[in-house]
Amino acid sequence: MALPFARSPCLCRWAAKRLGAAAAGARRGVSFKLEEKTAHSSLALFKGDTGVKYGMVGLEPTQLALNAERFREWAVVLADTAVTSGRHYWEVTVKRSQQFRVGVADVDISRDSCIGVDVRSWVFTYAQRKWHTMLANEKAPIEGIGHPEKVGLLLEYEAQKLSLVDVSRVAVVHMLQTDFQGPVVPAFALWDGELLTHSGLEVPKGL
Repeated sequence: MALPFARSPCLCRWAAKRLGAAAAGARRGVSFKLEEKTAHSSLALFKGDTGVKYGMVGLEPTQLALNAERFREWAVVLADTAVTSGRHYWEVTVKRSQQFRVGVADVDISRDSCIGVDVRSWVFTYAQRKWHTMLANEKAPIEGIGHPEKVGLLLEYEAQKLSLVDVSRVAVVHMLQTDFQGPVVPAFALWDGELLTHSGLEVPKGL
């Protein structure tokens, strides 16, 4: 297991603190909460830091503690546990959101960036009633899934795959080939409504 390159000592400590936790619970999959220190000022966490909601105004940046881990330009929040191996599955309940992104990102992704716009994150995005994959700011359409109340994500680290799962059919809708170079964390972005995460789940049979 190798520690990732970090842009600051704070990020390095943040990543190192969480490495290994996912591997220890790999049989059930990664168990995580959302990391408030990474959340953009327009986002608020709830339900024991497992959910995130968007506020158009959000908190005044001056009311937030300054740290290198917080996203500064985009409404993004990361999970608090890194994945370095294994197969992991988690679900996301979508509440009143018409524009959001779910996926994974390198632990040291730039806090001035947004997930999906560079090569350090791999996401599925929903906007304008359509799903797309998104990598390096390039989109590819996904068919066969509408606006669900809940979606699943299957991360296969060694196989370098991230899949979007239709939980109603327990079936992979789309698989995104990745290029992991180090630890990654579940990542989320939204511009309205709420997302509620469910982690620590076993990979469903058949996936």
